[in-house]
Amino acid sequence: MMKFGRLPRRFDPRVPHWSALRLGAAPIALPPLVDWAGNLPADFGMMANDRLGDCTAAALYHARQVWTGNAEPPEKTEPDADVIRFYEESTGYDPKDPASDKGGVMQDVLAFAVKSGYPVGAGGAAADGPPARDRLLAFIEVDPLNSDDMKRVIYECGVANIGFNVPAYLMANVVPDLWDIDPNGDQTVVGGHDVVLTGYDGEGWGLISWGRRYRMTAAFLAAWCEEAYAMVAADWLEKTGKTPLGMSAADLEAQMAAIRGAS
Repeated sequence: MMKFGRLPRRFDPRVPHWSALRLGAAPIALPPLVDWAGNLPADFGMMANDRLGDCTAAALYHARQVWTGNAEPPEKTEPDADVIRFYEESTGYDPKDPASDKGGVMQDVLAFAVKSGYPVGAGGAAADGPPARDRLLAFIEVDPLNSDDMKRVIYECGVANIGFNVPAYLMANVVPDLWDIDPNGDQTVVGGHDVVLTGYDGEGWGLISWGRRYRMTAAFLAAWCEEAYAMVAADWLEKTGKTPLGMSAADLEAQMAAIRGAS
């Protein structure tokens, strides 16, 4: 079974926007093809998104697989207990109350990961003490219709985190390897989903969802995507030397001051 979990997007003016930051950044030549997931194991794990609407949490942990697998191999796959704990912390889900499994707002979840971090390691979800945690250094909103910006996000940050509406035709039978426009299919929106794009080429995007790799055409993303974010991991920045728009860790911390200082 496959579940979703992205709630309607929020418009938080404190979240910095890539297009504004790009104005002062030097342009770079992007490679025609990027595939950060290509050298990683084929099974990424469901991250409990087959039984819970925790895609907003699962996407972050899939991103961590990409970051660690490329910047500090081998890839680190955190236990489902960590993903579920983060889902609880960032959305209010209570395992004792199935009705609380309502999903999450992407900006809220990302802001929580910046401010409070997320559980990692075998002891990350231990109930008898403070969990081991990692922290997202920053997140920046990106226009998903600007393909050059999206490509640069993936190249410099390892992934782009996108939220989109799921058309019924995509889920009608077996989910196809390629997510594309189907003008003859049922266009009813059956839910909101959060996935990470891990690469691109001349035809579209590579992504991770429900524990495996898929592909998405540019047309599908343009039709159904509602929000997109660059996520910056400190270890990725330090170990790869790739920085979003040339910003340092201190620059990114400054961009997150309003988010981190909020109650």
